[in-house]
Amino acid sequence: MNLDKPIISVEKAARTFELAGETVSVLKSIDLSVKHGEFVTLIGRSGSGKTTLLNLLSGLDSPSSGKVLFEDHNMADLNEGKLTELRRSKLGFVFQSFGLLPLLSAFENVELPLRISGLGTREREKQTRKALDIVGLVGRSNHRPYELSGGEQQRVAIARAIVHNPVLILADEPTGELDSVNSRAIFGLFKQMVEENNMAVVAATHDSNLLEMSDRVLRLSEGYIEEDATYGQRFRD
Repeated sequence: MNLDKPIISVEKAARTFELAGETVSVLKSIDLSVKHGEFVTLIGRSGSGKTTLLNLLSGLDSPSSGKVLFEDHNMADLNEGKLTELRRSKLGFVFQSFGLLPLLSAFENVELPLRISGLGTREREKQTRKALDIVGLVGRSNHRPYELSGGEQQRVAIARAIVHNPVLILADEPTGELDSVNSRAIFGLFKQMVEENNMAVVAATHDSNLLEMSDRVLRLSEGYIEEDATYGQRFRD
């Protein structure tokens, strides 16, 4: 595995939608690449296209023009079966709403993707405990979501996202429902995973107080993306 080679690259990608008979350009000629061990934060006002870009990166949506390459493979050329396999093996997802199944314990919620993929019982248990250990929740593994705090529920969601050892985590406003203390803890956890496990993380956020933890801050505005020099200069100083 070449760690200097981008995991995912976006080349001149645009995304338009038809709305009430009009063509709306959400993204225009986006260029972006993310390597192993990078923590990239996306910022921009509501409606700037952060979620649309994350959907392109995940293969949940396709660009109207341009390309999204995952490990040099054009995602538009992959059929739904191959895209599903890619998401199960290479990608992890974290959302603003935790998305935990209320009747399952923390352990069972984290284990579920491995069950779906058909992994054996012993290996499932090993990987699930490892993921819960990374997020610091082994001691709460038998608790159901309603017995956990918001911060703990998001940690369970992160454990579920990393249980299959993905190379890229995509997070859409992962701290939107958390207070400032838990928000910093979640971003700190992302930073730790990037540094210790060489994962890459792309996270969209509105919280400017968290940006110092990321390696790069990219701003979406008017359909275009650029490195935010204001934050970059402040962090370098």
